[in-house]
Amino acid sequence: MKRILVTGSNGLLGQKLTDLCLHDPEIVLIASSKGSNRHTNKVGYIYEDMDILDPIQVQQVIEKYHPDTIINTAAMTNVDACENDKENCYALNVGSVKSLIRLSEQYNIQLIHLSTDFIFDGENGPYMEEDQPNPLSYYGQTKLEAEQLLEQSSCKWVILRTIIVYGIVNDMSRSNIILWAKSALEKGNPINVVNDQWRMPTLAEDLAECCILAAKKNVEGIFNASGKDMLSILELVLKVAEYWNLDSSLINPIAADSLNQAAKRPKRTGFILDKSRNILGYNPKSFEEGIAIVDAQLKAISKPN
Repeated sequence: MKRILVTGSNGLLGQKLTDLCLHDPEIVLIASSKGSNRHTNKVGYIYEDMDILDPIQVQQVIEKYHPDTIINTAAMTNVDACENDKENCYALNVGSVKSLIRLSEQYNIQLIHLSTDFIFDGENGPYMEEDQPNPLSYYGQTKLEAEQLLEQSSCKWVILRTIIVYGIVNDMSRSNIILWAKSALEKGNPINVVNDQWRMPTLAEDLAECCILAAKKNVEGIFNASGKDMLSILELVLKVAEYWNLDSSLINPIAADSLNQAAKRPKRTGFILDKSRNILGYNPKSFEEGIAIVDAQLKAISKPN
């Protein structure tokens, strides 16, 4: 049996990890997040109300359960909010990782940490694991600093870099681009969508599976963990409109510079997934398959009990 502690378990990825672990008899799951458990299923695993920013509380949970692996999904990921609130961004994206590293070293725990394509400047995407980072935003800087701390540590560390995670759970703390576009177009609201940025969007289920593969195979190092299709943000939103038969004339293509966002975004990221495919057996869905899965889940959630 592998004991896995998940931080940020109330988030989208965290809840998908709970789903996966609940169906895996080889895993004992300790889910943790700040506040009460938002997952609809409250049985078959342990839940701890844990503030990742409180090192004493984190240590108490680790000493209580002695996990083999920690999967750290907790982060401040709103890129503009990070630019405007550097103190909280640093505390969550770097400070909490320092605590997890120290405890992982002390208790011989494999630490799986989620990182991002935003550590790159987007000039030479798609990227391999060993390509040189050059973040354009404070968010990207903090995620890179956390990576560097892990690489300098003596714990068994894994960095999983991902891109635009999308999906649906019952109690969403925040939206994602697929749900945002679908909701706006269903309401008949015109939306501005950038046409000069390219990404490889990642289905939350695929990313959760990659986390579990890394835990079970007991690997170390950096792995790319994104979707497999490179799309412009405009193409991505057009595919959302097409799948749900929504009015694409409401979509207004614009240049990213015209948005005047607080944080600068990389132009073209994307990942080369060969290492993750070969070593982990990672095999992400196509974007079309991902949308179909989200659609089926939306229908299941909206059905009356």
